[in-house]
This record gives sequence, structure tokens and C-alpha cells, in this order.
Amino acid sequence: MTAKAADLQSLERDLSARIAAASDDASLEAIRVEALGKQGSVSALMKTLGSMSPDERKQFGPKLNALKESVSEAILAKKAAFAEAALEAQLKSEALDVTLPPVRPRVGTIHPVSQVMEELARIFGEMGFTVEEGPDIETDFNNFTALNFPSKHPAREMHDTFFMNATDEAGARKVLRTHTSPVQVRTMLKQKPPIRMICMGRTYRCDSDSTHTPMFHQIEGLVIDETSSMADLKSVLIAAIKAYFEVDDVRLRFRPHHFPFTEPSAEVDVGCDRSGGQIRIGAGADWLEILGSGMVHPNVLRNCGIDPEKYQGYAFGMGIDRLAMLKYGMNDLRAFFDADVRWLKHYGFSPYLLPGLAAGVG
Repeated sequence: MTAKAADLQSLERDLSARIAAASDDASLEAIRVEALGKQGSVSALMKTLGSMSPDERKQFGPKLNALKESVSEAILAKKAAFAEAALEAQLKSEALDVTLPPVRPRVGTIHPVSQVMEELARIFGEMGFTVEEGPDIETDFNNFTALNFPSKHPAREMHDTFFMNATDEAGARKVLRTHTSPVQVRTMLKQKPPIRMICMGRTYRCDSDSTHTPMFHQIEGLVIDETSSMADLKSVLIAAIKAYFEVDDVRLRFRPHHFPFTEPSAEVDVGCDRSGGQIRIGAGADWLEILGSGMVHPNVLRNCGIDPEKYQGYAFGMGIDRLAMLKYGMNDLRAFFDADVRWLKHYGFSPYLLPGLAAGVG
């Protein structure tokens, strides 16, 4: 190999190594100018062709052209690699993580009633309760008879109940359910004990003021087994109220009451503070009635095909709308159903902030 051929190979190896090691467009451009510019090393060699003999030009001309093309292609390939890397970095920087919530909700807001229902489902779900559902239009048997309501009970009268023109198989008029208790009946009729369930949904009564509406929402719970007691009921209610209102301690007061479907029956008051025009749960010396409860009446079990000599249980019920009012400071129940977008914007919840017991249900 001649000295000139060795020099060309050495120059090509040096330029290839420097091009490969270039870290950015600026350093690559410097190599291009140094090699292919007017005063570049490759350009200087190309200028020497004119002083060579015909045989030398025939020998080294193609090699010099090949060197120039090789260096040019290596520079273009490196520049393309830089452009591709820059585009990839830009795309990564502009990418959206669709698993993360935006700073502000962009698909509307969750109604407080829906939010509270989700919170309650999480709370009772952690205690082993399943969620059952039932229709809004019910039979007289499921809404009244199975729950031990006498035939002339006042709750059956028109001033409390919305009766339908349609009748059931027995000829009795159907009703808009006055409570969610018919779901308990349906569950006991289709499922054998043990039963541990809650049900939530719309209920209907002829009543309307700042704390009552013709349509409202209830949650009811039912436990049927062989050993449940009022002590179990109290422990469940204390745990649920603590979790819902997110307080460390609550006081419950059970007052004797009468419900056709429980015996003994009790209305439950929760300790609160009414000072400052607000109601704070878990503080103060005042009391607030918050729910009804009791041990399931043997007649209800018997009507649902469950042996009251073997099984017993407890039930409880609360108004979901009222729970929302107490927790989130709303003073008029009727505003829940006014369809005022401003109200919903003020009290609504982000659909991306789902309640959970670990991070808090509110």
C-alpha cells in the first residue's frame, strides 16, 4: 500500500470516529467544516489532483471521491439521528398521562347525593356489606305487608304514599316505594341467611319543606344470622358514622321507638355541637336524631320464609340527602333537586376524586 493510500485510510478512520463521537449539531457542523469546508482536510486533498500526473489522478481520484462521499454520508446519518432524538424528546415532553386527573374537572361534577352514596358504599363495603338494588315501583306486599304494617296503618294512606293505578297479582295497587326496605324483603326472599347487605336509592312520600321532599334518597342496612344483637348494631353504626363524618369519636344515644318491622326499635341520636350556626358531629353536648334502627321483627322474618326461632338480625336506615346536608353544610333539601347548575358547581365533586377509606371519603 502506498503512503498516500495509507494516509487516506487513516484520515477516513479519524473523521469517522469524530463524527460518531459528536454530541450535538454544533460539534457535527464543526467536523463538517474542518473536513469538507473550503479549507477542510478533504477539500485540500481534492485540490492536489490538479498537480498530479494522469496516472496518479487515475489512481487517487476515485479514492478521494469515495472518502468525500463517505464523510458526507456519515455526517448526514449523524444529523438525522440527532433530529430523530430531538423529536422523540419533544414527544415525550408533550405526552399526556391519561391515568392522572387534570388540575380541574373537565367533564362536569358529581352530585352530592351520588358522592355520599359512593362514600357509604365504600364504608359499609369495608365491613362486609354487599349492595342490593330494587325497583322504585313496588307491590303492597313488599312495601307494607311483608314488613309487618297492619292493613289500616296510617303509612298506607294517601297523605303519605303515592299509589299507582296499576295493581299486582293479588289486585292490590302498586306504590312508589316509601322506603328502601322492600329491597330487604326481596333479598330475604331470594337469599338464605346469613345476609349482610345495604341498599340505597330513591324513595317517595307526600311531603315537602326545607328538610323534606316528595322524592328523596335512603340507605338501609340488614344483617340476618344466628347471633346478631343490638350490641353488634351499635358497633356497626359507630364505625360507620366515624368513617363518614371523619371524626375520631362519636356518641350515640338509642331512644325507644316504634317501627312495625323491628322489635325492639330505637331512634338513634348522635352527639353534636350546634354553636356558631353550624352542626358539628362528634363534639359538643347537643344531640341530633340521625337514623332509625332495631332488631328485625320475627313477623318480617316469617313473612320472608326465614325461621325466627333460628335466625335473628338487625336493620337500620338513614336519609342520604340529610347526611349530605350535615357533612357538607347545606341548609335546604329542596335545592338538591332544583337543577340549578350554579348550586351543583358550588357543591359538586370532581369525578376524578373518588372516595376511599385510605385517603378519606370526603
